[in-house]
Amino acid sequence: MDVGVDGKILLITGATQGVGEAIALEAARSGADGVMVSGRNARRGADVAAELEELGAEAGFVEAALEDSEAPAAIFQATLDRFGRVDVVINAAALTDRGSVADADPDFFDRMFAVNTRAPMLLMQELIRHLRERKAPGAIVNILSVNVHGGTPDLAVYAASKAALAILTKNAAFTHRFDRIRANGILLGWADTPGERDMQANKLGHGEEWLAKAEAGMPWGRMIKPEDVARLAIFLASDASIPMTGALIDQQQDYVLGVRD
Repeated sequence: MDVGVDGKILLITGATQGVGEAIALEAARSGADGVMVSGRNARRGADVAAELEELGAEAGFVEAALEDSEAPAAIFQATLDRFGRVDVVINAAALTDRGSVADADPDFFDRMFAVNTRAPMLLMQELIRHLRERKAPGAIVNILSVNVHGGTPDLAVYAASKAALAILTKNAAFTHRFDRIRANGILLGWADTPGERDMQANKLGHGEEWLAKAEAGMPWGRMIKPEDVARLAIFLASDASIPMTGALIDQQQDYVLGVRD
């Protein structure tokens, strides 16, 4: 089975580190003609774009803060300006800040939903309009979370924002199936990313030893890595996964069927 994105133009958010960066690099290795990456860090964005070019894909970077409601349209237009078309959108950017039902304030709630739900929905909207105008097939891949099954107390707002995006993913898949626009989501479990390392070691105060302790308790002796997510995301973006659409795939080894030992 040929799992590749040969000839396709991909737009990937949150691609200056972690999961988004790994997906962008896997796309370049998998034959993408062009990859537009977006994120907050201009230096990292330039570095990732340069690495993509070395791998043989034309690349660009758009600096953007997804809290801004105008950012998704600007990112999409920049991709059109650079490449002339877009075939795949992969929404990997997200905030994972902690907030419970009892403690989250309105500003926190609005910021989480702006980045985790509104921005990817608007990018989905831009791609759908563009593909329908072109009468062309395409794919959406949303990086979600196993926390859509309920979530731990301090991840209530995060879980809710991802659950809302999960519904939008399934709705878009159903609504646009005859447009040949596929939408799938990855319900990502606990992963070893730069953001999670900072969260656990610094913001939550668990120190640098947290990773070794966490991995020791995993069935495979390690946490999910960005490269694991990248391979699945590229499969979903590729023609190899046709006609699969509306799927929400748990990518997790510890939290299965909504329960934990």
